[in-house]
Amino acid sequence: MEKVKQDKTKEAKSEKLAVIKTGGKQYVVKENDVIEVELIEAEEGKEVIFTEVLLFAEGDTVDIGQPILKNVQVRASYNSKVKGEKQIIFKYKAKKNYRVKTGHRQKYSQITINKIEKK
Repeated sequence: MEKVKQDKTKEAKSEKLAVIKTGGKQYVVKENDVIEVELIEAEEGKEVIFTEVLLFAEGDTVDIGQPILKNVQVRASYNSKVKGEKQIIFKYKAKKNYRVKTGHRQKYSQITINKIEKK
């Protein structure tokens, strides 16, 4: 029996990749990715367009913005608001009977990347 080698380079060449900036952070995204970003004001199911694209790669070609690419945009659909993991803040002072325990849960927007397009 012969082993069939799968050529993974063909799959990688057709895949589009982008680095977007939103909420003061940068995210590496591909089409059909589901990511959580800082809270965005949008309605569920609506389309969100990210125009601050810092890098675009398709196959062997890579375009790097200085600082952003004006001819590339990323289209995504807004899924829902989600809460992050609870962060516990505990303040304590020795020998003073001072203890304060509080918590915080960051709110995020869950989005699905639909299309990365170059104009």
